Amino acid sequence: MPDAELREAGSRPDPDALLQMVQEEGARASRGKLRVYFGASAGVGKTFAMLTAARTASARGTDAVIGIVETHGRAETEALIAGIERLPMKDVPYRERVLQEFDLDAALVRRPALVLVDELAHSNAPGSRHPKRWQDIQELQAAGIDVWTTVNVQHLDSLNEAVGGITGIRVWETVPDVVFDSADEVVLVDLPADELLRRLKEGKVYLPEQARHAARNFFRKGNLIALRELALRRTADRVDSDVRAWRQSEAVQGVWRTREAVLACIGSGDDAEQVVRSARRLAGQLDCDWHVVTIATPRLAPPSDFAKTRLQTAMRLAEELGARTETLAGNDMVQAIVGYVRRHNLTKVVIGRAPADWRRGGASVAERARSLLGLALTPFVNAPAWLFGRRSFADALALGCPEIDIIRVAADTTRVDLRPRHGTEAPDAPAPGDGATRKDYLWAAAWCAGATALSALAFPWFDVVNIAMLFLAAVVGVALRHGRGPAALASVLAVAAFDFFFVPPRLSFAVSDVQYLLTFLVLLSVGLVIGQLTAGLREQAQVAVQRENDARTLYELARELSAALVPNQIVSIASRFLRAAFDANSAFFLVSAEGRLLPPVSDVEQHDTGARTDSIDRVLAEWVFDHGQPAGTGTHTLPGSTVLYLPLKAPMQTRGVLAVEPAVSRAFAQPALRRQVDVFCTLIAIAIERLHYVEVAQLALLSMESERLRSSLLAAVSHDLRTPLTSLIGMAETMQRSDPGLAPSLAETVAAMLEQARRMRTMVVNLLDMAKLQGREVRMSKEWQSVEELVGASLAAMREALEHHRVVVVDLSRVPLVECDAVLIERVLCNLLENAAKYTPAGTEIRLSAAPVDDEIRIAVEDDGPGVPKGKERQIFEKFTRGERESATAGVGLGLAVCEAIVQAHGGRIWVEPAQRPDRPGGQAGARFLVALPRGNPPAVEPEQTDA
Repeated sequence: MPDAELREAGSRPDPDALLQMVQEEGARASRGKLRVYFGASAGVGKTFAMLTAARTASARGTDAVIGIVETHGRAETEALIAGIERLPMKDVPYRERVLQEFDLDAALVRRPALVLVDELAHSNAPGSRHPKRWQDIQELQAAGIDVWTTVNVQHLDSLNEAVGGITGIRVWETVPDVVFDSADEVVLVDLPADELLRRLKEGKVYLPEQARHAARNFFRKGNLIALRELALRRTADRVDSDVRAWRQSEAVQGVWRTREAVLACIGSGDDAEQVVRSARRLAGQLDCDWHVVTIATPRLAPPSDFAKTRLQTAMRLAEELGARTETLAGNDMVQAIVGYVRRHNLTKVVIGRAPADWRRGGASVAERARSLLGLALTPFVNAPAWLFGRRSFADALALGCPEIDIIRVAADTTRVDLRPRHGTEAPDAPAPGDGATRKDYLWAAAWCAGATALSALAFPWFDVVNIAMLFLAAVVGVALRHGRGPAALASVLAVAAFDFFFVPPRLSFAVSDVQYLLTFLVLLSVGLVIGQLTAGLREQAQVAVQRENDARTLYELARELSAALVPNQIVSIASRFLRAAFDANSAFFLVSAEGRLLPPVSDVEQHDTGARTDSIDRVLAEWVFDHGQPAGTGTHTLPGSTVLYLPLKAPMQTRGVLAVEPAVSRAFAQPALRRQVDVFCTLIAIAIERLHYVEVAQLALLSMESERLRSSLLAAVSHDLRTPLTSLIGMAETMQRSDPGLAPSLAETVAAMLEQARRMRTMVVNLLDMAKLQGREVRMSKEWQSVEELVGASLAAMREALEHHRVVVVDLSRVPLVECDAVLIERVLCNLLENAAKYTPAGTEIRLSAAPVDDEIRIAVEDDGPGVPKGKERQIFEKFTRGERESATAGVGLGLAVCEAIVQAHGGRIWVEPAQRPDRPGGQAGARFLVALPRGNPPAVEPEQTDA
């Protein structure tokens, strides 16, 4: 491996990691930040530190409020609260008591920049929205509010059991570690054990009685020291994660020795298990993480079954001992290890010493030579490294990553021959796909020159025929290292050198014996054949590695696409893989429910050069979608375009168009790349179709359940409620009209019974209407109607319900006609009038008005009641939702839901807002419901003819 390549090994950041980082940062940007004040136990000063920092932030202009702070009677802590706004607490009834809890809704309405919420692990009182306080904090973060909180080490899930074993006291209020780890900032608040015990005695931690009890149990010096160690270690783990995240975000490649970590590199050699055990002992001594990797390099001769078993045993041993194991693929072992070391910020690399590591385990030149020429070339391959300019594996690794420690374990004398050898390390394999360059041909000449020099030294002791074998070995070496062309050149040069220097007459190309011509011919033929076969095997190995990488990429793409739940995730995943595999930007034209192409969506990461999305042609994408054929670069349709358009053909139909723009022009003209991008396209199309049919299945299931519920409800209402109610109303009305009349007390009872029966009938009608609307059984008969007539009919129907209210109707004669179903819209107005009558005191005023606004006709029903609580403006339109949770007012909360369903079926909208009354104190009183229907183009109304 060249020096420059070694120095640059691992210098390029992982695009997948960068994309994930960008996505995570985007998600974090919209959320509030979480700061956790972390301590070993109560009393170390977490709340004090949090309040001190909050006062400083407030002085700098930050809008900070106190959601809840537990001072535990500490005067110093209570003094810090002064000057910071404090939200009121919420009363929660519980077992004949009233508990005060953090008011989450008040914090969301107040919406400060920062809210202090003490005791992260606290369990909320039953009946609260969330069972745990950390869930309240997550909702605050989702609303974009920063939160500061506190927690002790014993409340972390992963450490709860360990703390219980130390102190003998198990804490049941815990926080998932993922909440702690996801915090944007962790501030360690620490005190020595002696200082904490002194504060406990002075009453600065608990009240006197509590302090005496704590000193006898939890607050013992040994416990506090152990808890302090746990807190420091957990904080160190957190800081280590922050360091790794920073290195990843800044693409830092050098190893930072902030924390020790060990990597063991093993092969299928004799000492693989010994390397694993040595790395485990070293990691135990350093108390650090450790990794074990092996490198799967391409081999012309596959390893034996025994070697495979030995390697698998060593990897299994590493897993059992707690190591993180991984198999790295690539042609260059040094580059693979350097990249892994820098990705994981490892500081020490442990490698083996036994010669069997490279001979049997994996390496390279020796195995290839044996596979081609047998054991005859073994002494040649085992020649000193300096003869061929090769470094040892340890030296190459040290050059590629000079900031790490390289440790070679002692050899096992019971299994390894310790006699001194040279060149016992595997040389560096060439990078895959390198073509022969001028430098390779120069190396071919150098190999032949070296073979000539070595043959000159051996000439006095070897016959000329044996000398020819050395030249054949040089040809094999050139084929292994430099490819086909240099191998052919080496064959010619080897024959020429053999003739010139060793065939009589020497130092001349003349041949004294005709038999040597046959030797030259055979030597040249054998050299060419061996060189070409060896280079072919080398290329096949490189192709195998490339195919393995392609297969792994397709597997990972299919795996991630199978987990996608929404189209945006498919776009994000596919864009990331296309960028990593082809260095190409991409855009997706998905299909709408109507079968038309939507505007392009992409997940292009903006680089320094910018994303080239201007060249995407929607017209060409439409053509590709309509014809189901690719177009653009690399095709016969508009090949001059820089973008390749591919139809997303799924088994059932085309699901859209994929537009791919490679960084290199005409890159997809290569058949291999084109085949791979076609496979990508098929996987993406199948994933999109899978989501479509998942949605279809969900809708079908929902429709079936809705139909079943609707049918049951309609049957129950029709047979079990409607008929008895009709009979009840009829009997009550008959009793009222009886002759002679009823006694006053009995008449009052009958009137009340009739009123309740009518209310029950209204509820039943609402239930029937809602069931029909949800079942889409209501067929609307739209005609142009007069708003004045609709309001008049509604008032006439609600005469009895409105008899205790004064109804004011503005002049509606000038309001344009509206296209609607008169029966349904009258039902909307009736429900709104009934709602106003129920929730406003008797004698108050109800006002109706209507007016055209832009493209809508707005009808308003306004009352003087208590109004709708703030924040409930949309909730009251949900089914079975009432304006007052506990109230004597009759109803089941369906009237407004029916109104909304009817209005939406007409293409309109309905909402509520506070009534604007300038004549009332504050200018507001009651609620104002507005119904907006599309205005349309009403027909012209002819003026009425009057008699002369």
